[in-house]
Amino acid sequence: MLTPAQTADFAARGFLVVEDVVPPSVLAAVRTEYEGLLDGLYRGWVDEGRVPGGIKGFEARLIAAYRAGCDWFQPMDISLPGDRITEETPMHFGPAVFDLLTCPRLLDIAESLVGPEITSNPIQHVRIKPPARDLRSGEVRAHITRTDWHQDRAVALAEADATDMVTVWIAMTDATVENGCLQVVPMDAGQEMLPHCPKLQTAIADGFVDEAAALPLPVGAGGVVLLHPLIPHASLPNGTDGIRWSFDIRYNRTGQPTGRAQFPSFVARSRKAPETALRDWRVWKKDWESARTRLARTPHIDIHRWTSDAPFCA
Repeated sequence: MLTPAQTADFAARGFLVVEDVVPPSVLAAVRTEYEGLLDGLYRGWVDEGRVPGGIKGFEARLIAAYRAGCDWFQPMDISLPGDRITEETPMHFGPAVFDLLTCPRLLDIAESLVGPEITSNPIQHVRIKPPARDLRSGEVRAHITRTDWHQDRAVALAEADATDMVTVWIAMTDATVENGCLQVVPMDAGQEMLPHCPKLQTAIADGFVDEAAALPLPVGAGGVVLLHPLIPHASLPNGTDGIRWSFDIRYNRTGQPTGRAQFPSFVARSRKAPETALRDWRVWKKDWESARTRLARTPHIDIHRWTSDAPFCA
């Protein structure tokens, strides 16, 4: 649980950095799971002649595959994309990631902020960022390149504007100023939702963020950054030769809208009805597979509310 001082600090400024939250064993299991996933992808690309053989190591293979134009992001993401979904759209839902999302230490923190009835929100992503110098000129995906200024409430649908929610940004590798850690503009008591525009990414409209007030938030592997839904935040570019890896997940109070109802959520903890909490990662995986099939057969559903003809976007 957070201390009363930490909870008050979060409420006042809209963010909190907490080191050493996720146990090393949980981090190691996620790394092993992703190494196995990449091994399979990489073998296929070698067989197709798309990437060089003989490259060893998770990080080196990720960078080599990106340089070769091989897309590992969507097969590794723990969500379906915001654009058109097919029945073959790849995604990843495995036991180690499920154990990460249901890690008791993370749920303790969430309970301090949203209460004891906790839903794992389906707005969730893996973010693996190669060196900025290796990025293709047209790369705009926020999960791979730097993330533009935004508020998390604004990139969900309006149904969740009153939902009690917290974003938990989990560092899988040390996040530093040099390799692209998060940065925020601390909230004040009157913070409101700012207008956003569908630019290369969905981002706060020009002129609404005082970037001179930005505060970088470095955090070590296993630590987390907690974000209020209304705090403006972005990420810095990765200026190193290695990757920067994190997970971006959310928890909300059970029974309230998630802001992305077309995707499946699950009860992660319940003090009043413990039997309702999901314990089997295979059910989680099956729910997302069922959602993929359903969404592939229905008209596309937008994941945010903003249009380019809005007054602040023209």
